Amino acid sequence: MARPRKWRRVCTLPRVSVFGPVDLSREVNEFIIMTVEEYESIRLIDLEGLNQEQCSDAMGVARSTIQRIYDDARKKLADSVVNGKILKIEGGNYKLCSDFGDKEDCDGCICHRHRHGKNIKFGS
Repeated sequence: MARPRKWRRVCTLPRVSVFGPVDLSREVNEFIIMTVEEYESIRLIDLEGLNQEQCSDAMGVARSTIQRIYDDARKKLADSVVNGKILKIEGGNYKLCSDFGDKEDCDGCICHRHRHGKNIKFGS
């Protein structure tokens, strides 16, 4: 029997989901797909200033899972920037906080986009 899927909690979807080189003189046909939960780990750790344990609480998964997700996201981001590939954010195993019905666990979700790490509390 297959293991049940563990959904990762994500506060908001990215405002922009495709990034790439601005140099219009060359054709870019290489894409890198970053999942929404990889994007969320970058947002929480690098932008919001959370550590991996706080990020794992926020996303509802184990710290070792966050470590793997975050490492994968950083490699994809670096490959895109260094090698001039287009980065697309799509797909993954996630549900928005509002789908869990427990916005208080996420400190109001949307406030993260505006507060950037100030007084954010997750989990217990």
